[in-house]
Amino acid sequence: MPDLSPLYGLLAQLLPFDCLQARFMQQALAGLLLLAPMTAAMGILVVNFRMSFFADAISHSAFAGVALGLLLALDPDWTMPAFGLLVGLGIMLMQRTSSLSSDTVIGVFFSAMVAFGLAIVSRDRSLARDLQRFLYGDILTISDGQILALMGLFAVLMTFQACCYNQLLYIGLNPTLARAHRVRVAVLQYLFAGLLALIVMFAVQAVGVLLVTALLIVPAAAARNFARSAGAMFWWTVVISVSSAVAGLLLSAQDWARTATGATIILVACGWFALSMAAAFRRRERLV
Repeated sequence: MPDLSPLYGLLAQLLPFDCLQARFMQQALAGLLLLAPMTAAMGILVVNFRMSFFADAISHSAFAGVALGLLLALDPDWTMPAFGLLVGLGIMLMQRTSSLSSDTVIGVFFSAMVAFGLAIVSRDRSLARDLQRFLYGDILTISDGQILALMGLFAVLMTFQACCYNQLLYIGLNPTLARAHRVRVAVLQYLFAGLLALIVMFAVQAVGVLLVTALLIVPAAAARNFARSAGAMFWWTVVISVSSAVAGLLLSAQDWARTATGATIILVACGWFALSMAAAFRRRERLV
C-alpha cells in the first residue's frame, strides 16, 4: 500500500491548526477533501433529478450491508459499498422496467433494506454496538485503504462528470427528448445510480446514515440560491460543501465544542443555506 504520510504532512502545513497534528485528524481531513467535492457534484444532479429519496434509501441499505458483513465475518467497510451498489442498480432497474412510480419503487426497496438489516441484527444483539458507528458516522476512523479507494472513486467520478454532465442535465430536464437526440439515457442512468450509491456509502462513514442525504442536498440547495447559472451553481456547491466539511471537522475538534463531526458539518452547511436564503430574499426585494 502506498505511503500517504507526505500527503498528510502537506495538509497539516496548509492548515496549521493544533488539532490537525494528530494522524487520525489528517486522515479525516484527507477523506473529507475527497468526499466533499463528490457529494457536491452528485448533489446537484440529485436535486435536479428529484432523487433525494433514492439517496436516502441507499444510505439506509448501509444497515443491511454492514450487518451482512459482520454476520459473515467480512469487513463491513467493503460489504457496505458493495451491497449499496447492488441496491442502487436494483432500484434503477425496477424503475425502468416497472409501471410503478419511482417513489413507490424506492419505498419498497427502502422498507426491504431496513427490515433486512434489522432482521440480521435481531439474531445477534451484539451487532448493534458495531452498527452505531455507521448510524452516527465517524470520519475519524477512516483508514489509508479507504482514502485510496476514495481517490480512485474521485478520479472515476470527475471523468464521468466531465464527459457526461451536460447530458445528465438534459436527461433530468426531459429524458424522452434526450433519448430522441440520441443520448444514451439508460446507460447514463445506470452509471449515475451506481456512482451515487458508492458515494453515499462512503458518505455514511463521514456523517452517518441519518445525515447523509443532507450532505448531498443542503449544499446544492444553498448554491441554487446564490448562483444565476448552471456553471455557477456547480462551483458554489463545491465551495459550500468543501468549506462545510473542513469547518465542521475543525469546529468539532475544539475543546469548547466536542460535537460529532458529521453533525457539525451539516450544521455549517445549514448555516450556508440560511445565508443563501437571506441573499435570495434581498435580491427579490431589489427586483420588486
